[in-house]
Amino acid sequence: MPIVTPEKYAEMLDTAKANAFAFPAINVSSSQTLNAALKGFADAGSDGIIQVSTGGADYLSGPSVKNMVAGSVAFAAYAAEVAKNYPVNIALHTDHCPKDKLDGFVRPLLAISEERVSRGEAPLFQSHMWDGSAVPLDENLVIAEELLDHCIKAKVILEIEVGVVGGEEDGVEAEINDKLYSTPADAIATAKALGYGDRGYYMTALTFGNVHGVYKPGGVKLRPEVLKEAQEAVVAEFGLEPGAKPFHLVFHGGSGSSPDEISAAVDYGVVKMNVDTDTQYAFTRPVVAHMLQNYDGVLKVDGEVGNKKLYDPRAWGKAAEGGMAARVVEACQNLRSAGASIG
Repeated sequence: MPIVTPEKYAEMLDTAKANAFAFPAINVSSSQTLNAALKGFADAGSDGIIQVSTGGADYLSGPSVKNMVAGSVAFAAYAAEVAKNYPVNIALHTDHCPKDKLDGFVRPLLAISEERVSRGEAPLFQSHMWDGSAVPLDENLVIAEELLDHCIKAKVILEIEVGVVGGEEDGVEAEINDKLYSTPADAIATAKALGYGDRGYYMTALTFGNVHGVYKPGGVKLRPEVLKEAQEAVVAEFGLEPGAKPFHLVFHGGSGSSPDEISAAVDYGVVKMNVDTDTQYAFTRPVVAHMLQNYDGVLKVDGEVGNKKLYDPRAWGKAAEGGMAARVVEACQNLRSAGASIG
């Protein structure tokens, strides 16, 4: 199917929230990882989200070029073409963008989408993330309001982060402390600034102990009930229907999370869960196995020529893509989106 329209993307997210499932949002940094993500979603019968970080966008432009906008535009164009061959809905998203990279990443991409929409075309991306976790909440929300106005014009969904995700991603680090847990007051402040869906569509990454990177189950204390408390606080503050889930929530830093923790988060309104560390490993592990199992064939030593069929990048590349696609299927199963494509 073609990359989703803005209306279809909103339908995807609304359907997920209404039916208590979530979409894996798979980080990619190459055509190979993009193809692996697409295959994984198709194998699972799941719609999905494919995203690039600031570092991934840099890399996609060419390691010696390092232009986030050029890499993002190239990625979106390639994805739009190859996604047509898969029977599931795919949305494109840009991941964590801190304040110092807004002018070199999200704002130029939003301007491109605004121009495209003014010509009657689809936006380049379906959603963008503003990561204001490193600035005070008031400043975070002021910038979010400005970006939301542009997103509405560009028919793009804004994602924000309220709270702090610990660990490190793309050079952005945060300590593991009590700031990892968003409060009901944070949720109410967010709704006062951006609304609760009444003033424009946005997603919120509230934090409940999340940490980027690699950790074993039990290594970090997740408290999914924080999400429930946030939803309930906004319902009470604005007099919404009891039991409503006003926020479309996002789960960051989920590597090592238990199935029960993931399930609880989804029950409380998570519609998108970022998956990066696990799929990176799933992509790389088969490459290592290929190289070790075919050591003599892939290494040219003292004038030997090796075995072209074994060092052809397509040989180990197919294995890598297969490993990553299988991990995407697993993510869809964990988040209950497998078999739930809206067609």
